[in-house]
Amino acid sequence: MIQLIQWDDRKNLLIAGNKAETIDFCASHFISLAKECIKSSGKFCVALSGGSTPKPIYELICTKYRNEIDWSKVFLFWGDERSVNPTDPQSNYLMALTSGFGNVGIKADHIFRMRAEFEEKQILDDHAKVYEELILSNVENGSFDLIILGMGEDGHTASLFPNTSALRETNRLVVANYVPSKKTWRMTFTFGLINQARQIVFYLYGDSKKEKVQEIFTTKDLYPCQFIGSKKSKALWIMDEEASRLISP
Repeated sequence: MIQLIQWDDRKNLLIAGNKAETIDFCASHFISLAKECIKSSGKFCVALSGGSTPKPIYELICTKYRNEIDWSKVFLFWGDERSVNPTDPQSNYLMALTSGFGNVGIKADHIFRMRAEFEEKQILDDHAKVYEELILSNVENGSFDLIILGMGEDGHTASLFPNTSALRETNRLVVANYVPSKKTWRMTFTFGLINQARQIVFYLYGDSKKEKVQEIFTTKDLYPCQFIGSKKSKALWIMDEEASRLISP
C-alpha cells in the first residue's frame, strides 16, 4: 500500500511498495504530471537525472506508457552531466536516449544536451552559461515542471557534491563544478534552480540505500541532498520498502 508521509519543511516521503511497484509508480507519476502540464500550458519541461537508478523507470515510461502523452510537447533537459562525450557509456544524455527517450517522438529541437565534455574550467563554464540561456528561453520563469534527482552514497545529488564550490553558488542556474573525489569536472544545476521547480522528485530503491536514507532523514544540513526542497516546493522522495526500511513507520 502506498504511504505518503509529510516529513518536514523540505521533503515528503512516498513509499510505493516493492522495487517493481516503485519503478511503475515513478513512471506513472511522470506521465500523470506530463499530461497535466501539457493540458494546462501546452508543454512539459523536465530535467532528467543520470545513473543506474532511473534507467528502468525511463524504460518503462518509454514502453508501457509511451502512447499516453504527446511527446512533441515535451522539452527534455538534464540536471547534470559528466565531462564525457555524448557517445560515452558514462553520459547521462546517452543513457536517457538509449533508455527510450530517443525513440518516442520528442522533437530534436526540444532535446537540450549539456555540453560538458570539457576539462577546462572556462570552456565548461561558458557552456554552462549557454545552458542557462536555453533554460530561460524555453522554461517559463526558469521553473521546471519536474526535476528528477537521485542520491549518491556521499549524499550528493545532481553534481552537487560535498565540499564543492557549486554548493555556495547563489546567483547562477547552471555551473561548472570540480569534484575532487572524482578528479573531474561536472556541469550541474544549482540549488537555486532546482528549488524553484514545480515538482522535485528523488527516485530511490534497494536495501543498499537504507542506511544513508536513515541518516538523511534523521539529521539536518549535513549533505547536499538535504538542501533540496522548500516550504513552497517540497521535494518528493519516492522509494521502495527496502530503501525506507529504517525510517518507515
